[in-house]
Amino acid sequence: MSDEYLIEQDETGFDRVLSFSVPDRDVRGRAVRLGPVLDHVLSAHDYPQPIRHVMAEALVLTTLMGSLLKDEASQLTFQIQAEGGTVDFLVCDFRDGDVRGYLRYDSEKMHEQGSNASVASTFGTGYLAITFDLATSGERYQGIVPLEGDTLSGVCERYFERSEQIPTLIRVAVRSEGGNCVAGGMLVQHFPDGEEGKERLHVKSEGAIAPDWEHIVALAGSVRYAELVDPALSIESLIWRLLHEEREIRVGATHTIRRGCRCTVEHYQSVLTQFPETERADMRDPDGRIPVECEFCSKVFRIDA
Repeated sequence: MSDEYLIEQDETGFDRVLSFSVPDRDVRGRAVRLGPVLDHVLSAHDYPQPIRHVMAEALVLTTLMGSLLKDEASQLTFQIQAEGGTVDFLVCDFRDGDVRGYLRYDSEKMHEQGSNASVASTFGTGYLAITFDLATSGERYQGIVPLEGDTLSGVCERYFERSEQIPTLIRVAVRSEGGNCVAGGMLVQHFPDGEEGKERLHVKSEGAIAPDWEHIVALAGSVRYAELVDPALSIESLIWRLLHEEREIRVGATHTIRRGCRCTVEHYQSVLTQFPETERADMRDPDGRIPVECEFCSKVFRIDA
């Protein structure tokens, strides 16, 4: 990125998630702006511009939601299965700051949509599944919502409303300039009884909960897409612009985001040993090895199995 986009060292720039909360409103949030990491993930595939836009948006959403996990080794998986649109499969996951993603698309249908196509034209009909794999308890739970609405952000808002019963506001923006892609996002949530596992936030009387949330939605919802992807604007400055009228804004630690594909020879060897020898024999090439391609990073491994 150009030097003109460098911000103060102690402020949040590219590829870090900033956590924040507004105690008086029982609100917590996350904000992120992906840059070099996003380009790294996208570079594994020769996606056309409209598909890069879809992948970038999904990676931001995965990062925002994954950063809500309390245990470092826990994982969030963001997966779409659909039919009738340009993209019929998309998967991203987030674990301990590592993010990766892959999608499958129909190149012929892609020419029929623009860079800001709706969910319906991009995916047709289908569903979004959000899966949490919790490291400490070993539990896994999943929520599924239909792909309804204009944006993936809206689909995720409905996921939190239906599966978690948590009022949520999400905004995402993507910008491509030259050979670089920048994508930013913000997630804000309302917790009437405080944020679980941390210092209890102030509990309002029943009648004041809705106005508090409506107030935050009015402020945070005014964010402009250009602000979310402005490399010269720190995340702290953006949050201050939106919420400076509040008595207190608590800013938490930032978390570094990395491109994190976890493919290894050892992993594929363990997977292949689960197949019968007769099936492995059919997979081998003339030199006796089994070629395996990682869909996330496009690396081809030649496995002795």
